[in-house]
Amino acid sequence: MARVSPDQMRSLLKVYFIEGSTNCIEDPVKVLEDAIRGGITIFQYREKGEGSLVDKEKLALGRRLQQACKENGIPFLVNDDLELALELDADGVHIGQEDEDAARVREKIGDKILGVSVHNLEEAEKAIQSGADYFGVGPIFPTATKKDAGAVQGTAMIEELKGFGIPIVGIGGINAHNAEMVMEAGADGVSVITAISHAKDVRTAATQLSEKVKGGQA
Repeated sequence: MARVSPDQMRSLLKVYFIEGSTNCIEDPVKVLEDAIRGGITIFQYREKGEGSLVDKEKLALGRRLQQACKENGIPFLVNDDLELALELDADGVHIGQEDEDAARVREKIGDKILGVSVHNLEEAEKAIQSGADYFGVGPIFPTATKKDAGAVQGTAMIEELKGFGIPIVGIGGINAHNAEMVMEAGADGVSVITAISHAKDVRTAATQLSEKVKGGQA
């Protein structure tokens, strides 16, 4: 597969859904399928936290989620676990600052999508040099999903990082009520977990988020 262009990446980042088994009230595959019907544009498999699946079970769920993405033309990324991403032949990997070095990940995944979480200009510069296709910036708002998410940044860092010209997705505490604010700050999309996975009506939640993202585009 050819390297995704910045313009293609910006389009893919619009409604970025992340989930694993611990984030869902219903079956994770059903949640993902409903979210796809609601308009998500990219998906990340993040199997972390207390009670999360490991080994064969983690791989098996990954395969099911990946199949749902393939059937609907949605890129399937894996959070942090490079070996799992390679075994599944995922469309890409997203890593944080505490994960494997971005340059080594780029070397191992070739032209697949590489997303990197950044929190300051120094991390952003290093991510670009390492071949990142997009920045994950946050936490924008308070979030209970990631216990180690760090200090809430608001939208200021998005505004600072716009100058790099690399696609940006906002992460952390985002929902349909505040998504427009993130887009107006200069993000290309919003990334959510529980705003979709914990919704009573997943499809409607994804649709509402998509509408807010479009409404907040500069």
